[in-house]
Amino acid sequence: MNKLVKCFLLFLGLFLWLNLYAQNRTITGRITDSSGELLPGVTIYVKENRSIGTITDFDGNYSITVPKEGKNLVFSYVGMETQEVTIKSSVINVVMKEEDSVLEELVVIGYGTVRRKDLTGSVASVQGDAIQAIPVANITEAITGKLAGVQITTTEGSPDAEVKIRVRGGGSITQDNSPLYIVDGFPVNSISDIPSSEIESIDVLKDASSTAIYGSRGANGVIIITTKSGKEGKFSASYSAYIGMKKIAKTLDVLTVPDYLKWQYEYAMLKNNNNPETYERYFGVYQDMDLYENLKGNDWQDLVFGRTGNVFNHNLNLSGGTEKFSYVFNYAHIRDKAIMKGSDFRRDNLSLKVKHKPFSSLTFDYSIRYSDAKINGGGMNEQSEKSSADSRMKHTVIYTPLPIENIGSADEDEINSGELVKPFIAIEDNERVQKRRTINFAGSATWKPIKNLTLKTELGLDYYDAKDDRFYGTSTYYVKNTPSSENQGLPAIILANEERKTFRNANTLNYDFKGLLGENSNHSASLLLGHEIYIRKTEKLTTTAHGFPESWKASDAFAHSTQSAAHSIDNYLSPDDKMVSFFTRANYDFKSKYILTATFRADGSSRFGKGNYWGYFPSAAIAWRISSEDFMESTENWLDDLKLRISYGTAGNNNIPTGQIRQEFLSSTTTWIDGITNYWSTGKNFFNKDLKWETTHTRNLGIDFALFKSKLNGSIEFYLNTTKDLLNLFPIPGSGYDYQYRNMGETQNKGVEIQLNYNVVNNKDFGLDLGFNIGFNKNKIKNLGALDHYFESSTWTSEITDDFIISSGGSVGEMYGYKLAGRYELSDFEEYNETANKWVLKEGVYDGSGLVVPGNVRPGDMKLVDGKKTVIGDANPLHTGGFTINSRFKGFDLSAVFNWSYGNDIYNANKIEYTTTSKYQYRNMIDIMAGGKRWTNLMPDGTITNDAVELAKLNENTTMWSPYTRTHLFTDWAVEDGSFLRLNTLTLGYTVPSSLTKKFYVSNLRFYATAYNVFCITSYSGFDPEVSTRRKTNLTPGVDYSAYPKSRQFLFGLNVTF
Repeated sequence: MNKLVKCFLLFLGLFLWLNLYAQNRTITGRITDSSGELLPGVTIYVKENRSIGTITDFDGNYSITVPKEGKNLVFSYVGMETQEVTIKSSVINVVMKEEDSVLEELVVIGYGTVRRKDLTGSVASVQGDAIQAIPVANITEAITGKLAGVQITTTEGSPDAEVKIRVRGGGSITQDNSPLYIVDGFPVNSISDIPSSEIESIDVLKDASSTAIYGSRGANGVIIITTKSGKEGKFSASYSAYIGMKKIAKTLDVLTVPDYLKWQYEYAMLKNNNNPETYERYFGVYQDMDLYENLKGNDWQDLVFGRTGNVFNHNLNLSGGTEKFSYVFNYAHIRDKAIMKGSDFRRDNLSLKVKHKPFSSLTFDYSIRYSDAKINGGGMNEQSEKSSADSRMKHTVIYTPLPIENIGSADEDEINSGELVKPFIAIEDNERVQKRRTINFAGSATWKPIKNLTLKTELGLDYYDAKDDRFYGTSTYYVKNTPSSENQGLPAIILANEERKTFRNANTLNYDFKGLLGENSNHSASLLLGHEIYIRKTEKLTTTAHGFPESWKASDAFAHSTQSAAHSIDNYLSPDDKMVSFFTRANYDFKSKYILTATFRADGSSRFGKGNYWGYFPSAAIAWRISSEDFMESTENWLDDLKLRISYGTAGNNNIPTGQIRQEFLSSTTTWIDGITNYWSTGKNFFNKDLKWETTHTRNLGIDFALFKSKLNGSIEFYLNTTKDLLNLFPIPGSGYDYQYRNMGETQNKGVEIQLNYNVVNNKDFGLDLGFNIGFNKNKIKNLGALDHYFESSTWTSEITDDFIISSGGSVGEMYGYKLAGRYELSDFEEYNETANKWVLKEGVYDGSGLVVPGNVRPGDMKLVDGKKTVIGDANPLHTGGFTINSRFKGFDLSAVFNWSYGNDIYNANKIEYTTTSKYQYRNMIDIMAGGKRWTNLMPDGTITNDAVELAKLNENTTMWSPYTRTHLFTDWAVEDGSFLRLNTLTLGYTVPSSLTKKFYVSNLRFYATAYNVFCITSYSGFDPEVSTRRKTNLTPGVDYSAYPKSRQFLFGLNVTF
């Protein structure tokens, strides 16, 4: 009996095992690419049950158990075509094919995505892998030189330097022309605090067909940043880090000590009627000058900016998920000890994105991003500087090279020294600490109640908090001029705090008509309907404190801010900035040959008054895929895609401060009316209840092409943008107010853009890719309403207060000054009148000095063509662009990124100030004014001569005028060609073979070295041609005055993925 039972149980077990085996099968295999390279990390899952899946190991092998109902396996890998294979055996080997990444690449557009091949608008993109291949602190550096029509200017070299981005020039005159920044659907003010390690892609929308869906905010282009999301698959961890050093890229040569002393002596003799007393007070008698012959003196540029800066950055990324739940976490930290003494930067970023799909028809997305940054030490010439006199850079150039304490500090030397400040004191007395925090919460729910219908609601909240603490020491212009008389000359502080809260809700309905048209129909269509609410509140609190003890430093004043002799508090709460929007987009496609897109958006903004709330922005675009036509059949073997695009549309601009439609009042404790302290005063701008939308009309013609299996691809764009009803800040002198916003004027930008990409070689061991782009843009002011022109000042210290002109027919950025005719030569004069101590000009020779100091004309002075100012420069380039080289050889990779600008002028204000000392003694100068180059009246025996024969001999080989000439006069001599070609980044990397790293459970390990600002080819004589330091207004671009110098960096880093 027992034997019978045992046999029965054995038979039953065998039957069950065979039955189970018949239901579950184990499939194995190996995955390679087309070149035979093994592919680790390929995702495999059962089509009939996606919860059953696996990935290939380091050798490309896989094993998966498939249930009875499983009939097909799906293989997917980034950059490869997804393949579906029917299960017919227990061993399935698959060769993955590269997808046509150019045409099939998904491009993010407003409220959706589209394949690049189906685009009807002008969109330029950079993918995340290209961004992360080059380590950057600011992600705008990663796209510099890579996108046609996108001009990126890093205004100076501080570790948190402002980066100015212009898409196709920008149409506004007085208002900000920055594009709209969208991060994961949420509008943000800046993208500088987003680490590159988080970026999945960057898409730039350039024409109205693309930007009109954003309505009022898309007039200057839209930059959409998509951050990484968690992906289905096993847990993955990646870590990247780099450490580097930086040095100042260029310094200016100044006078040597002997030459400096010779000029100081000559200056004293010229200024004081042959009395050298102000020279001898510090330097001794002229006859002892040879004692200084071999003295090098202090190199202040090196002492202040010559330290070796260092930078450290690391990023940690964790991701994983299943079909129903995925996540990605990112932490990034950067620390930058800059080249200027007392200047450093630190930033920490945290982000978490979660996707939850409880049902096949319902998806929830959540994200949180946090950024915390701190910047110590002011830049050279920030927008908020109270005076150009406080700029630190200029003191490193003009301060005496000799170690003489308190030079120029005596009361009788104050005017002569021109407030000469020792560079270390200038830094200490201009301390600045900035802190900013950003927290962004976002969530969305996507529901597909029926096939082809998608409903989505999004909620977002953004909180921004910025603190800017500023200390002014006893040497600063601010404390010498701004406080009341009893507190002048004593330290002061200004503590500014800004809080900004932004709320967004967007609701969209998207319907794909394929169900109605039929899955196999030649027609396809979709419709998007949407509604959006946007609310922003801003509050600013500014505390000003004067009259701290004279010995106090910044740390003392910040720690005891209430101990000042006088203080005031200004509180600004902006009116709510509200916008309500309705929008729609319709797409139609016939055989992927004829594509139509139409959008319409209506925006209602609280920045405008009754009757002008709403702005309406339509657009339409068509695309014709010429390559799909029957008559193009003969080109199929070499032409993959040829598409013509035409679009027209409008986009708006409401980018003015809130509260301009009614009179604004300011809360203050420092306003006196009729001798009484008042807590409220009217704002500086006069209201205008009739303000309405500024509107940009865009026309675009584009051609996209791909040849030789997309090895060569690119686009050519022609555009014409017209901006009407410009929101201009109009000066109204004599009214009791400074300005009033008005709708007046019209501008035009037209241009051509070319983008080319060429995959030269792509095989197992070697690859080479080339990229090229160029953008031509011509800006023109068509009219200024009732005005013909008006002027704007760069406000450095030029004798010409209005050194920029804005005129009908001109362009924004035209420089306005005198034309220089060199210097007055002896041949321009009749004689020297010893009785009047004056040179007498010949008849017909223009007396340029009459503009400044009547009668003060002498040989060696600057000589003007005439007394009329005219346009002498234009900051707008003829074209900008860049080219890239990416190559790989076995495990090595090499990347080079070049960018250029051509045809733009630079207003070199530094050169004016660093070559003139007519009012100031003891200043040094740049070596263009060295002995043998500059005009001199100094005889070898130390006497001053006005004898024509002696002067002719002294100056027979000199070309420059005397530094003892008119002060800071803006002429075309200071306008220089700002064209440049820069090797922006150069990276060499090595990826360790996976056969070695897999032993340590590492799927990828790469080491690299990167150099930034490797070289710059330019004729510009200043520190760097990529500069724009007067940033309070759009009207004065291209001015170089006391900018924080740029550095050259060398980084070493690694990327590791587990």
